Amino acid sequence: MKKLINTSFIYFILAMISGVFFRHFTKAYNFTGYSALSVVHTHLLTLGTFLFLILTSFSLNTNLLNTKFFNRFFILYNISLPLLIICMLASGIYTVLSKELPIFITALAGISHILIFLAMILLFLSLKSLKN
Repeated sequence: MKKLINTSFIYFILAMISGVFFRHFTKAYNFTGYSALSVVHTHLLTLGTFLFLILTSFSLNTNLLNTKFFNRFFILYNISLPLLIICMLASGIYTVLSKELPIFITALAGISHILIFLAMILLFLSLKSLKN
């Protein structure tokens, strides 16, 4: 359970940093349009902080952490979500700087979405394996 709380806290800190970065980076370049930077903060809060807080509360009354697939979910998710965030940051920075986004960042973003999908499948398998 402590692992889930610590993970949630790390994502919370990253969410706060990303919000400050978005505000000051776009202000420094007088950028007023849309960029992926504007949603990094909310992605980190919902997909990172809130998901792991919910899983923490859920694990208080279940043996979720001991299920067959949970550790695999945890590892894969915590690889794919930061990868997705890095791609969003890169995309947003390129947008603010009016540069063309390299194709490999787009490819990495697609891969990170697939990995998050697989991680969520593992989470659902963990939840389904719980006994009433």
